[in-house]
Amino acid sequence: MTSSAPAVRARRRTASLALVLCAGLTAALTACGGEDPDKGTNGLGKLSAPEIEKKAQTAADSADAVRLAGTLVSKGGTYKIDMRLKNKGGAGSVTSKNSAFTLLRIGDELYLKADAGFWSHDEGGGDAKGGAAAADKLRDKYVKVPQDDPTYKQLSGFTDKKVLLDGMLTLHGKLTKGDRGEAGGVRTVRIMGGEGSGGALDVSLEGTPYPLRFARGGGGGVITLADWGKDFTLKAPAEDETVDYGKQLPKTSS
Repeated sequence: MTSSAPAVRARRRTASLALVLCAGLTAALTACGGEDPDKGTNGLGKLSAPEIEKKAQTAADSADAVRLAGTLVSKGGTYKIDMRLKNKGGAGSVTSKNSAFTLLRIGDELYLKADAGFWSHDEGGGDAKGGAAAADKLRDKYVKVPQDDPTYKQLSGFTDKKVLLDGMLTLHGKLTKGDRGEAGGVRTVRIMGGEGSGGALDVSLEGTPYPLRFARGGGGGVITLADWGKDFTLKAPAEDETVDYGKQLPKTSS
């Protein structure tokens, strides 16, 4: 009688070899029973980090509108923003520790509506009496900001789609690809600059590869990006909601 031991050992070796080979294959191959992580996606996850960044930037540039919401941290403090932007304007709010204001830009016309804290000079060594007078006159009213006023340049950037997106979609340092995840119920892939110290961007794996979440390096805040391509109306405030301050706005504590 011939022993079956050699055949058994051979089958075991074959099975072990198959397991080793399967473990070495990429997740994209499903022959070993694993599920393809890119199944049902736009295929972005198969690309390199620089390629993903380029596609995300192209998608963002081609979109007519976007909504940005979240927190930005800088040396000047922490700001919560919620802005809807398109190529020729934007509208939304910015809130800091001491004040809150609303911005509306239609073409080159920038309107500002702020609370008393924004106009007050009490903090920062300004003229407290003058600040109180400005606050009383301007609070909760829209003010059309003169284009040659320093405030115009300071605040118009919050309403500029290109300015804000350029700052968020450019990662610093060597680009690497991170984990798959989710943002707003949408599957994403993450790319990072400098292993995260230069920022991290979560890009959609579904449909158009829009960037959906941006985390600034060094704990500089997190911004979500949504409503890509969703149009909205920009309308100048009514006359009874506006006030004419004069040639130049007062300096503010924000």
